[in-house]
Amino acid sequence: MGGTPITALNLVAWPVQDLPLEMLARVLEGGATVARHAGVVIVGGHSIHDPEPKYGMAVTGLIDPSSIVRNSTMRPGDRLFLTKPLGLGIITTAVKRNGATFEQLELAVDTMTTLNAAASAAMLETGVSAATDVTGFGLLGHLHVALRAAGHSARLDASAVRLLPGTLDLAQRGVVPSGTRSNHLFVAGAVEWGELSEAEQLVLADAQTSGGLLISAPTDRAGTLRTNLGRRGVMAAEIGSVEAGVAGTISIHGRLTA
Repeated sequence: MGGTPITALNLVAWPVQDLPLEMLARVLEGGATVARHAGVVIVGGHSIHDPEPKYGMAVTGLIDPSSIVRNSTMRPGDRLFLTKPLGLGIITTAVKRNGATFEQLELAVDTMTTLNAAASAAMLETGVSAATDVTGFGLLGHLHVALRAAGHSARLDASAVRLLPGTLDLAQRGVVPSGTRSNHLFVAGAVEWGELSEAEQLVLADAQTSGGLLISAPTDRAGTLRTNLGRRGVMAAEIGSVEAGVAGTISIHGRLTA
């Protein structure tokens, strides 16, 4: 939304009888490294014993009320940009099933640990209509919610959507998390799938962890946004447009490329 993170609290649930504290130290070290990259100071935290390990942060930051980028203000004619490739949910599920390659794991981790700070700075510099993160609801889920709030529809070009290597192949083999299937069910009634196979549909609904930003920019600022993103090293893909239509509906054209 264009805010600047300032401080964070670590939140930890850890099975101390089952996993060594040295592993927890590595988890905290990783979090601290990313926080430093974001300019965030970790000022404390809370921990409890739990059979299932969990780690996260509660973050406090600042934002100029006049510059908040909302997810509810997309406008007809806007161009849609996605700043990270899809496939994180499917690939992490493959990791759990020992079905991912080292390259897939490495690229997934690199994608998840890449901050959205550069993309956020680019959209603020450009002046965009709206934006939303792409996380647990997947690309289609978050887009559907944003369009419903704005009262518009969208048209997507599936061939323009970037995927992490091997994502479509894994989906075709049924390596799909339950959250992704729930997302697919959630948006099914609002989406015209075109020529997409079920596997392709699931990829576009894939639940992401630390996914990118979906940015909606006026047509006359799309080129500027593309330049501002590229100048900051963000490999964004222009994947479609916002249109006047039934609120929350999405029509998809073209096919995904592996």
